[in-house]
Amino acid sequence: MTATDRSIELINVAAQAAADKLAHDIIAYDVSDVLSITDAFLLASAPNDRQVKSIVDEIEEQLNKQLGTKPVRREGDRDARWILLDYVDIVVHVQHSEERVFYALERLWKDCPEIDLPEEAKATRGKGAEHAEQLATEEADLDGELR
Repeated sequence: MTATDRSIELINVAAQAAADKLAHDIIAYDVSDVLSITDAFLLASAPNDRQVKSIVDEIEEQLNKQLGTKPVRREGDRDARWILLDYVDIVVHVQHSEERVFYALERLWKDCPEIDLPEEAKATRGKGAEHAEQLATEEADLDGELR
């Protein structure tokens, strides 16, 4: 089984919307062979809570505007560190860069095929990882100074 054409269409619109709001490390996986509840996951990250919320709002707006669909569930709004949008056919995860590194969802789904994304979305790869490494270095430096 592979992701449906509808799922791929949803993923592409969501990925482009995330890229338009400067999301980092946008990647999509076809999880249809291992999960029966959805066809695909889209993962994206941002360096702060406000941008996480902005990315999610843009994804939701573009999917509604372009494809006439709304999520059946939206979770994580209160803290805006990890917001999940469930569209049944796809599930979108937008995480703060620190959560992205900590939870490493890519590690869980690495055996699933990647879904090819629009060029702008592909261009975001690696930016979030660099930012997360920078944060970790700054935190270690600060910790060393405090001791």
